[in-house]
Amino acid sequence: MFTFITKKSLLVNIIIGVLLALLLLFLFLQLLGTITNHGEYLKVPSVVGKKTTDAIKYLEEKGFDVVIQDSIYTDTAKNGIVLKQLPDPNSTVKINRTILLIVNRVTLPLIDMPALEGKSLNFAIDILKRSHLKLGDTIFKPDFMRGSVLEQQFRGDKIPTGSKIPWGSAVDLIIGGGLDDQPILVPNLVGLTFEEGSILLKAEGILLGAIIPEADVNDTAHAFIWKQSPSQYDEFKQPLYIKSGQLLDVWISTLNKSPIDSTK
Repeated sequence: MFTFITKKSLLVNIIIGVLLALLLLFLFLQLLGTITNHGEYLKVPSVVGKKTTDAIKYLEEKGFDVVIQDSIYTDTAKNGIVLKQLPDPNSTVKINRTILLIVNRVTLPLIDMPALEGKSLNFAIDILKRSHLKLGDTIFKPDFMRGSVLEQQFRGDKIPTGSKIPWGSAVDLIIGGGLDDQPILVPNLVGLTFEEGSILLKAEGILLGAIIPEADVNDTAHAFIWKQSPSQYDEFKQPLYIKSGQLLDVWISTLNKSPIDSTK
């Protein structure tokens, strides 16, 4: 073989070398295409909303690799389901492409119990919302701290601040109901839901008067109070007072809107 090559001219040998190199390159590319499944594509099916274990099994049967990219928690979806996938559904990708999944946690995360004692009921409700907790029962007892939280309870027992409690749990509150019939500042209900406003009025011993809903209000409890009478302040921005047992009227809407002038 080497004798054959040496007997040829330099130009012929160069040509033969180039042809051999091209042949080897062609064979390599063919082999590479076989190894990487070149030209084989799949359409990504949608698994959003499916149970995580079922989604993984389904994708692997279709020829995909699957990795759980993140596990988060949202209370607006079922536990243990797929919330998002990458690539998006109906995308065209190469076979053996890895599908990334973001799933909703199976178990509820734990929340630090916030400090509610000494807070006004209105403020305590807001803290519970921001802490991903909800208001349970409200129990009123005679105390000079009218409308303030005297004790926070979970499942019938007092719960210290900082204790771990499951996301979305209901917290019961012991509320001060006052000791006498002295006039109290009219509470501001604007921006609260009707349910929250009713609880606040109950804490102050004020009776709910007329309820004036807008035409599209179907769920009264979750409608928002956008106006009240009497207001918290008069037209001169002076505080107004009310006694326990008196009536307070409210206007409710499906939207949490601010009134043009809440003092009227």
